[in-house]
Amino acid sequence: MLLIWVYGIAKIHFLQEKLGLKADATFISTPDATITRNAERWNNGFGYGGKIEWGNGTLELMILDLLPNACGMLVGGLEELPQIETLIDKVSTISVKSSDIKVNGIKVVWDFGRGNHFIDVFKVRDIMGMENFLPYIFIIHGAGDELRDDNPKGYGLYYYRSKRLENIAKKIDTPFGKIRFLTGKEASDYYEKYKFVDDFSKRRRIEFAKRLFGDFKIISNETHQGLADINTMLLGCHLIKDNQILPIALRGDLPAYLVYGKPSFTKEQIENLGFEKRAKKLDLTKRLRNANVVPHGGGYHFPDILSVLKVIENNGQRYFLMDLINDRGKKVIKDLREIPYDYRGRMVVLRTLELDLAKIIAKLIPLYVLKI
Repeated sequence: MLLIWVYGIAKIHFLQEKLGLKADATFISTPDATITRNAERWNNGFGYGGKIEWGNGTLELMILDLLPNACGMLVGGLEELPQIETLIDKVSTISVKSSDIKVNGIKVVWDFGRGNHFIDVFKVRDIMGMENFLPYIFIIHGAGDELRDDNPKGYGLYYYRSKRLENIAKKIDTPFGKIRFLTGKEASDYYEKYKFVDDFSKRRRIEFAKRLFGDFKIISNETHQGLADINTMLLGCHLIKDNQILPIALRGDLPAYLVYGKPSFTKEQIENLGFEKRAKKLDLTKRLRNANVVPHGGGYHFPDILSVLKVIENNGQRYFLMDLINDRGKKVIKDLREIPYDYRGRMVVLRTLELDLAKIIAKLIPLYVLKI
């Protein structure tokens, strides 16, 4: 389903040319590359699992169609295993509508029972012996949902949920659909707004963790769905930093992993993957040499779908004709939110190691998941 990215990247190229810029937007995928279940982002022509760039990191151009939300994972270490009954009791207290928990002056709402947000608790298997991990670890996966709409701090990050943002967004029609964007000071202001949301989202995860687990040791609290700079968007992947420990969380019934990311891609990796000639031709060698990305999860798997046979465009909409696993009949879909799905498993981790993108330092054995 990486086909969807053709439309999103093509829209940005069209916009860049309209603005007198070099059409150089790129998408570098990670091994968990997949679809997005956000229908708006999907219809905008974007998927999930990689890094998209459309400038040098300082260009005042913001692509609103990408919908950054500062989603990330807090990984914390625990001395003792918390009892499920105790956690349920705490959740029942902090999740009530009358709860008045605030972060950065903004009331926060418990939402870890919705969507793909979750809280997992694990037992640690320290593989490398490089870190002095506590015996138990939790992962809190969540974002700053309170700031997607108009809010007391100003407009929200999502144009389709924030009237204030929709009113200032620039729009042009492309052969591949409408694209929404900001330029100049408005683009810079949006990026500053995003950085506030990113800080809020990290503090929000920590605040809920304190209320659930009490004392804990922060191991990692990184964003995997947001802006790395004004021209770089992480869509479901980690950007590696100096010896920063990063999580790869698969399904609730499978181990998660803590890894060190490795610089990518090396000259040898680019050659082995068959990217060298195309990279030179398109002047993308520098971006490939500085990809530095690691998957954050497994990505989606659709058990009844084999492949995309055809894309049908009708009245400005895209419909996908799908070949099915059982070889009986076909399926036509517009977006994938209501399609039965599962998550990929260990194959994503194995591919990450095969590409030499990361080194595993700990295996996390799942004990239980809070989805309430």
